[in-house]
Amino acid sequence: MTLYFDPLTVLDGEDRDVFRGRWEDRLWLNVPGPFYGGETDTCWTGRLHAPRHVLYGGRHLSEYVYRQPRTPAETAALVEAAGDDPFLGYGCDGDSRWTPETVREWWRDRGRVAQYLSDHRSQWEESDVAAGQGVAAAVRDFKAYLDGELAADLRIYLFRLAEGRPPASGDRLPEL
Repeated sequence: MTLYFDPLTVLDGEDRDVFRGRWEDRLWLNVPGPFYGGETDTCWTGRLHAPRHVLYGGRHLSEYVYRQPRTPAETAALVEAAGDDPFLGYGCDGDSRWTPETVREWWRDRGRVAQYLSDHRSQWEESDVAAGQGVAAAVRDFKAYLDGELAADLRIYLFRLAEGRPPASGDRLPEL
């Protein structure tokens, strides 16, 4: 079983100051977890710092979190991405906003996310020619994550939300 890493435990006060995003502005593409992108800038700086966690999307191609951090180093990279956003549109209060019901709802609607990624494939490939950020490869990574290990990660996250603690060996994980 994958152990749950709580990225919020490695944030200090200064780190938390860069997370001023509002839950109401959260882009629907964000995967459930503590971090999310809301009304971020459109300068495409997030992937420069956290390429395995940040993508661009939505109507204004703002930044969103497609993979929650699993280590202190990955958390630090996401903090850097959030700190480089002049709008301070990233949030880190997802744990107090997501519920088991809303996580399951997001999961049930993941086909919409997959369709969005597929529909914009040519746009990402063109952007890679212009910006060279590897967005198309990250979109493929996100799609593989949706089709693979995200389900297990979300079951662990559901346990954390429902029980208020990470699962231990032998704990039964909830269904999505």
